[in-house]
Amino acid sequence: MAAPGIAPRILCIGIPVRDLTFRVEAVPARGSKANASHLEEICGGNALNAAIAIARLGGRVSFAGPMGDAREASSGFILERMTQESIDIRHIVRMPGLTTPVSAIMIEASGELTLVIYRDPALWTVKLPDGDELFADCQAVLVESRCATFCGDLCAEARRRGIPVIVGVDRAMARTDGLLTAASHLLFASEQVQESAGVADDGEALRTLAKLTPAFLAATRGPRGTLWLNEAGELEETAAFPIEAVDTLGAGDVFHGAFTLRLAEGEDVREALRFAAAAAALKCTRHGGGEASPQRIEVEEFLRMRREPDTCRSPRI
Repeated sequence: MAAPGIAPRILCIGIPVRDLTFRVEAVPARGSKANASHLEEICGGNALNAAIAIARLGGRVSFAGPMGDAREASSGFILERMTQESIDIRHIVRMPGLTTPVSAIMIEASGELTLVIYRDPALWTVKLPDGDELFADCQAVLVESRCATFCGDLCAEARRRGIPVIVGVDRAMARTDGLLTAASHLLFASEQVQESAGVADDGEALRTLAKLTPAFLAATRGPRGTLWLNEAGELEETAAFPIEAVDTLGAGDVFHGAFTLRLAEGEDVREALRFAAAAAALKCTRHGGGEASPQRIEVEEFLRMRREPDTCRSPRI
């Protein structure tokens, strides 16, 4: 935890993405064309969306990960946005001749997403700085699960140093994945927790994975809230805040960032989950992916003005 009066510093590890977002009434049928009502170019990627959320919510953020050649337009665009958000970019590794990921995202009126992305496979060969450099003045690490190949050892080192490692899981994890044991907290999406455990039920999937890792386990389920295991191994549920969603892009990442920040501020998981639910709900009410992350004052006002969701009920699962 940071010294009193000083915001915690969080290291986010991931692969930034340049997002081209198109608002459409509905995704066009195969082989057809459709006109978009709006086009927006934003920066994205799981860890970067979370980093923006942390910065907006009052944390100090450092970012580590690979990006493409210094001469390409995408990396320059993203770095400029990161600087505007006061994100420390000293640990980003530029990789000559490679391409920073680019995605095309169609957002329907309901907020539902359809996405195509290109990631240069060579980005996974990146060599990040060592732990002494990365973990200086660091109170927590937040990492994308897909980055285990180049940061798994660093995450294990962070845990040995007593630094929490929060993993945002947005794809199935193999049972041999080093992040299963290197993480202190694993935040799955519903589909991914079921795929990872091989069980078609969120609660049973969490219980199955709990046999493989000592980490805190949770499954986010959008408007159905978050299911998680407490210290006694019992299922609990943090309700989602009811809102009118217009854009769910980056909502899970904002949740991960807000959760990590509150943990680094010394709060328990119940408070961190409640705070994260509010931040993610606010993000979904506006367009812009992670760049639509709310400010701290907005989240605190949102929580004051709304009746608290029931964060402690045990579901009958």
